[in-house]
Amino acid sequence: MANAALRADIKPAPALSPKKAPLAPYPIVIVGHVDHGKSTLIGRLLHDTDSLPEGRLAELKKVSEQRGLHMEWSFLLDALQIERDQGITLDTTRIWFKTAKRPYVIIDAPGHREFLRNMVTGAAAADAAVLVTDAERGISEQTRRHAYLLSLLGVRKVIVAVNKMDLVDHAEDAWKGVAGDVSDYLQKLGIEPLYVIPLSARHGDNIAARSDKMAWYRGPTLLEALDLLTPTAARTEALLRFPIQDVYRKGDTRLAVGRIETGRLKVGDKVEIAPTGQPATVASIDAGKGPVSEARAGQSVAVSFIEDAALNRGQVIAPAGHMPHIATTIRVRAFWLDPESLTAGSRITLRLTTSEHPVVVEKFERLVDVEHLTDGEGSELGQGGIAEIVLRSSAPIAFDHAADLPITGRAGLARGGRIVGGCILLGAATNVTVAGPVTAVNSSVDRDAFEARNGHRGGVVWLTGLSGAGKSTLSMGTQRRLFDDGWRVTVLDGDNLRKGLNKDLGFTPAERLENVRRVAEVAKLMAETGTVVLVSLISPTTELRDLARSIIGDGFHEVWVKADVATCAARDPKGLYAAAQAGKIQQFTGVSAPFETPVNPELVLDTSEMDITTGTELLIAHIRRHLALSQADGHAVGI
Repeated sequence: MANAALRADIKPAPALSPKKAPLAPYPIVIVGHVDHGKSTLIGRLLHDTDSLPEGRLAELKKVSEQRGLHMEWSFLLDALQIERDQGITLDTTRIWFKTAKRPYVIIDAPGHREFLRNMVTGAAAADAAVLVTDAERGISEQTRRHAYLLSLLGVRKVIVAVNKMDLVDHAEDAWKGVAGDVSDYLQKLGIEPLYVIPLSARHGDNIAARSDKMAWYRGPTLLEALDLLTPTAARTEALLRFPIQDVYRKGDTRLAVGRIETGRLKVGDKVEIAPTGQPATVASIDAGKGPVSEARAGQSVAVSFIEDAALNRGQVIAPAGHMPHIATTIRVRAFWLDPESLTAGSRITLRLTTSEHPVVVEKFERLVDVEHLTDGEGSELGQGGIAEIVLRSSAPIAFDHAADLPITGRAGLARGGRIVGGCILLGAATNVTVAGPVTAVNSSVDRDAFEARNGHRGGVVWLTGLSGAGKSTLSMGTQRRLFDDGWRVTVLDGDNLRKGLNKDLGFTPAERLENVRRVAEVAKLMAETGTVVLVSLISPTTELRDLARSIIGDGFHEVWVKADVATCAARDPKGLYAAAQAGKIQQFTGVSAPFETPVNPELVLDTSEMDITTGTELLIAHIRRHLALSQADGHAVGI
């Protein structure tokens, strides 16, 4: 345990004149187990700093008396009836108070596990934390989890409040035991606790005034410890990061609108727009009240450029030569909050500043045992779990390492529009599935040259649907027609691939995932040579198809060859449905395994309603519309 955390002779900082108090409040987060007295502590802080609204104290006394209770300071925060009845805090709240030195804003975060999502949201904006523990019960699993999340979010300034000292007769030995356990755990996370303060929030011991019941303690009170905190270096001193929130037009001029997260921006600055790397020069800055020559972190601005820059929401403006990292595959340390587990192949959304990136969980690198801080293996993350995973996106992601720029190095994880987790970004995952050292070799002919020679773009047309729906028939018919018209076109058929490239794979979820991954990687390589690749693959789940889309990127076209089970079984060209219904084939899609209907396919071909000739014509028309080169591309039409 750190000696600094238990020193009893630390003198508080001298109080400063209110005239010298900074305008911006110092943001802190209060975290801890649901029963360790967090709300009571905050209520007491408000009272002892004279920060309660007029009449609130009398109201608190009245409510407490009506319930036959002693003064319940937690009622100041738990304003909702349901919260008072259940004894838990349900939402993240911002509370302001002021000492003689400066103002503070408390980002009160719920301690109950079910409301951990709110705690994460609150802590993300905090500069320091007060971790509340119970002197009688000691460190809990939830205390460890909250401490770990603080370390993930980059909150390194932590004060430990050992609460409810009145329940252990204010004994120094009891305090030392809890203080030692908490300090040891924090140190393993790389956090040196600044102070470990014995206190009783209910009775006001060591909150604002020193307690005579714990004369053995000579360190600062909680308020004195807060005043000893030093502000984190100003965001204005960091590298410029200006995420674009929206793009407006003013006449012929495009304006990038958003908030500068870090750094400064001046008229005349040379910048680059990530992830494209497009250079630009700042022409004007409007901070809301008219033009300014300079803006800094925290300001919302509208910026124009001398060049006609291509601007989109989610892009990041950075100093020339100091771009964020750019990658499509990223390693992150994630914490998961949703009851439905996160698994390999899961499809989620990475929310990073103003950008949203559909991503696929490609790999689990390690699971973290929060209690023992040990690593484990697995491919599933349950609620409250923490793991290092690899995420793959179909489009480049601009990001910073969390250790370098936390504000652009941590992100939310969403599914179905709901926040289901969060993560810090560790870096690009360059060799996700390759064991040894590999150096990529660039082609001697680039994609544009291939496409110019072929007279059309390369692309992947991914036909998904039940066995017997007509995928192979459509693919082969379309290939023949396009080939006859001079197109460079090939077919990757699922059955053919399982006789060669994928003959070592079965039909378990993991093997289906690997089957799709291999096919997608091959299709991508062929598309880069300007080839139209027709993939005929059942690929029964949304996650599998999204994995293919993320690997292939631009030029991926999902085509749902639609036909119900009855229609496909009636055709049954291979006798598979009969065998599956007789139990001879396990995990057969449509019979003993599900097929997930595509949500937003680029094309739907209902072969139960149309003949194969019509379906082929519609598929060919789609390919021509999206992949044929036009005169605007500098090539002749007519292919």
